[in-house]
Amino acid sequence: MTGRTYGQFCGLARALELVGERWAMLVVRDLVLGPKRFSDLRETLPRVPSSMLSARLNELEQAGVIRRRVQPHLEASVIYELTEYGGELEPVLLQLGRWGARSIGEPGHDDAFTLDSAILALYATFQPEAASEVRVNYELRFGDMVVHAMVDDGVLKVAEGALPDADLVIETFRLKQLLAGEVTPSELLAGGEADVRGDLELLNLFVELFHIAPAPVPAEGLAVR
Repeated sequence: MTGRTYGQFCGLARALELVGERWAMLVVRDLVLGPKRFSDLRETLPRVPSSMLSARLNELEQAGVIRRRVQPHLEASVIYELTEYGGELEPVLLQLGRWGARSIGEPGHDDAFTLDSAILALYATFQPEAASEVRVNYELRFGDMVVHAMVDDGVLKVAEGALPDADLVIETFRLKQLLAGEVTPSELLAGGEADVRGDLELLNLFVELFHIAPAPVPAEGLAVR
């Protein structure tokens, strides 16, 4: 953790002191799904300088959010993982991601979209109340990136890779717009912006199971900057 403080006797201020530095929360995001090496984090956070990543890892370790562990006999033997204290950030992170997704626009040309981001996005947008007594498996493809989502009576499990017995395979780069209701399943298919294999009715179910609330509307008369 850096020496900067807000000078506030407040839990929120303290939380920001612990994980509010630039890149810190994204480091936590990339450790939610499991331990990673320094090189793994450099790959998923390509714009962070190595020196800054080292600083964030050291600060998070000092704060008790992460720990480093040595794996003997491996070439890259040091891995980083969340502590139990750090793991408590997972629901906060998912809620924050769901909140931020409402305001996200089109991806920039150089914006990174990682496997972990895709998996966590599905967890963040999952609607368990809509999944009661629902059992369905989806495979999602984003170019070369493939994940699968298994829904079993309100419980979701998402992981990397194809799912041979998936009920529906969805291949599209407009998943956010689909989940946010900015484009309907029929419009997506009619525009040739998705390749769907399986029972097409399950695409309608998909947007019920995974959903992003509508974007906030700016106050009338105020310019959006």
